[in-house]
Amino acid sequence: MPLFSSYLRRFYVALAELTWGAIAGLAIGHFLTSWLLLMVVGESDFVARPVDFVYYYVVTATTVGYGDLSPQTGAGRLIAAFFVLPGAIAIFTAVLGKLLSAVSNSWRGRMKGLGNFGDRSGHDIVMGWHEAATQRLLGLIVAERAAGEALTVLISKDLEENPMPDKIDYVRVERLADPVGLERAGGANARSIIVRGETDDETLAAALVASATCEKAHVVAYFDFESTATILHRQNPQIEAVTSLSSELMVRAAKDPGSSVIANLLLSAGTQDTAYSVTVPDGTTSFNYETALHAMRRRHAVTVVGMARHGNVDLNCKDTMEIRSGDVLYYIADQRLDPGAIAWEAFARTSA
Repeated sequence: MPLFSSYLRRFYVALAELTWGAIAGLAIGHFLTSWLLLMVVGESDFVARPVDFVYYYVVTATTVGYGDLSPQTGAGRLIAAFFVLPGAIAIFTAVLGKLLSAVSNSWRGRMKGLGNFGDRSGHDIVMGWHEAATQRLLGLIVAERAAGEALTVLISKDLEENPMPDKIDYVRVERLADPVGLERAGGANARSIIVRGETDDETLAAALVASATCEKAHVVAYFDFESTATILHRQNPQIEAVTSLSSELMVRAAKDPGSSVIANLLLSAGTQDTAYSVTVPDGTTSFNYETALHAMRRRHAVTVVGMARHGNVDLNCKDTMEIRSGDVLYYIADQRLDPGAIAWEAFARTSA
């Protein structure tokens, strides 16, 4: 008796919550009972053929009612009118409502930051939310995103819903330095991760977690204080630390009028003459900087302005500087170059 009571309680809970298991049980039970009742009253014309009865049951449940199959006896019609029809329609409505609810809950969950984008790759992740500043940052990233690239994922602990649902995806976390949040955001295969917490301490912790758990991504962290950026560089030189350049820009603008305009042009993807970078592919024969300078200008109409090796940037290279595989070339152009379209081997032959 206690066992029966336990099963009855489980069935009641499943029925009350209208779970998929309860709906499936009701549908099978009603289908079999309908078949049995119609068979008992002599509706063997189509009940005896399983395919015909399934067809009759489905068109009845969906209220299509083609009329090509129907009970012929009075008792059969009464069973169809008062048992088959209302029961089948109720079950079909429950299934449809459950499906719509599941789709709606899934969408609402993604809007509220509960989605999982762990299978995403080649995308950008932004950690932290600062109203207008973050919206502008996301807008610039969206402006640079090429056709077919995956959407950027925002990770935040302050937002109730996705602030830009038509342009980005959103993952909500309890704390910014959360490896699980990064995993849900697809951090393992992300292209870059931009970190800006509420405080420098939060940014430092989140940047270190991101670098440790997302080895393929280039991590960039913004700090209000240079001292914290220095600490991060000592902990992990691979993380690129950024601090405000407003003071430096004001001094340069005062000493060299127009410097701030140049800086804005070089950093904004929404304008022409933007600064980009490209990495020399593995296996490329080395060539000198002068060759890169002239060849990139002649072949691609871009201006090379410097190079970097192992994180050390030189914007005033000697013409004889050797450029090797893995080095980064910085250039100014109207739009980013496709690395596959650059004839690296031709540079080597010209240099030779």
